[in-house]
Amino acid sequence: MTTDLLSGRELLQLYAAPTGPTQALRGVDVVVRGDRITAITGPSGSGKSTLLAVLALRERPASGELRHRDRLVSGLSRRELQRLRRREIGWVAQRPAHSLFPQLTARGQIAQVAGLRGLSPTGTELAAVELTDLGDAYPGTMSGGEQQRLAVAAAAVGPPALLIADEPTAELDDESAALVLRLLRSCADQGSAVVLATHDARAIEAADTVLRLRHGVLSTEHETGRERTATIDGQGRLQLPEEMLPLFPDGRVVVTLADGHVELHPPS
Repeated sequence: MTTDLLSGRELLQLYAAPTGPTQALRGVDVVVRGDRITAITGPSGSGKSTLLAVLALRERPASGELRHRDRLVSGLSRRELQRLRRREIGWVAQRPAHSLFPQLTARGQIAQVAGLRGLSPTGTELAAVELTDLGDAYPGTMSGGEQQRLAVAAAAVGPPALLIADEPTAELDDESAALVLRLLRSCADQGSAVVLATHDARAIEAADTVLRLRHGVLSTEHETGRERTATIDGQGRLQLPEEMLPLFPDGRVVVTLADGHVELHPPS
């Protein structure tokens, strides 16, 4: 049964810029569910990595409401957040080395994460991404693709309730990407909520739900194999898919209600 692990409403996040604080997220409404892979796509600078950091409880939103298992995240202490991140959240940074302990071997990485989650390594984690032969290797001696596979394998130990990965297949060839996506699917099949930020068509194809961000706003959402839908946020704002914007070249639209549905037309 699909369950809601995280829900965000009107999430706003700011970042510093030379011209002053800039909105990285502008009123995003989002729900993260177990038993599925959700891919977040959008152009560079659209807010994907920022949204991942908020959902992974690594950043607190500047405003808005974020709930974890229906509990307000804003009410959690720093210690409670740290415990949640260690026990329930797997994190893969865009640069995989940032997700790894440089002083630990590949096998040590798995043991460390398992210990933090109160588990014992099963011996299958490295095998899932074909790194068994590198069990005694340190991250600094591995290629970028090997580091990426190791980071995903470590994050997937358990598997955790929530696994969040920033571009986990970006630098991988087809064979390595297939290993990573197969491991992520296994996590989802075991109940994990898997969330990816990605530009990779292979990862998007593997997802159950695709969310598209543009300029910090959730623009469209669809589930694989179903019709594409646009998202209306808590303020009643609708952002059309980018390919539809040429229909309204002056940015104005006539909205009419007809037979129980809404129609959008360019002004005459």
